[in-house]
Amino acid sequence: MGDPRKIRRKFDKPSHPWQASRIEEENALMKVYGFKAKSEIWKMRTILKGFKDQVKSLASRIDDQSTLEEKQLIDRLISLGLIHYGDPTDKVLGLELKDIMARRLQTILVKKGFARTMNQSRQFITHGHVLVNKKKITFPSYIVALKDEGLIEFVPTSSLAVEDHPERIIKESSKDKEGKKKKETKEEVPPTFSADEIVQLEEKGAVIKAPEKKTE
Repeated sequence: MGDPRKIRRKFDKPSHPWQASRIEEENALMKVYGFKAKSEIWKMRTILKGFKDQVKSLASRIDDQSTLEEKQLIDRLISLGLIHYGDPTDKVLGLELKDIMARRLQTILVKKGFARTMNQSRQFITHGHVLVNKKKITFPSYIVALKDEGLIEFVPTSSLAVEDHPERIIKESSKDKEGKKKKETKEEVPPTFSADEIVQLEEKGAVIKAPEKKTE
C-alpha cells in the first residue's frame, strides 16, 4: 500500500525514454495545447488507457457485476463528452489522445472565447480566475463534464469578469488588418471597361458614367 502521506504518481512514464516519433508527437502537442511539462501529456494518456483497459477487462466477463460496471463506465464517458448515447462499447477503443485533450478546461476556455491563447488560458486558471459550476478550478488538466461546460465563468470579484477587459478583447493581427485594408480598397475602386466593352454596352442602351472626382 505504501505510506499514505506520500503522494503517488498519477501517470505512467513511457516505456522507453528515447523514441524519436513519440518525442516529436509530444513536442507538437505541447505547442498546440500549451503544456508546460510532458507529464501532463502522460497523465492524459494514462487516463485514456485506463478507460480502454476497463473495456477490455469487462468484455471477458459475463456476470451482474460486469454489467453494472460497464453501465457506470459508459455513463461516465457520456458525461465527459467522449462518446454519445447509443454508441457501442467498442468505440471507446477507438478514442484518441486528442479526444480527451479537447475536454480539458484549458482547451475549452479558448474554444468558448474566454481566452485568446492556450498560454493565456492556463494563466487565467492557475491564478484562480475561473469557476466551473461555482467551484474554483486551478489546474488546467481538469476534465470538464458536458453538464458543466455551460457553467464556466470568471470569478465575480475578478477583473476578468468584465467583458471589455483588455486581456479578453480579441486583437487583430497586423496580417488581418492588412487583409482587411486591401479588401476595403478593392471595393472602393470602380469597375473599368475596355473601349470595345463600352461600345457594346452603349449599343444595348447602357449609360456609362465617368467616375466622380473626389473633392478635397
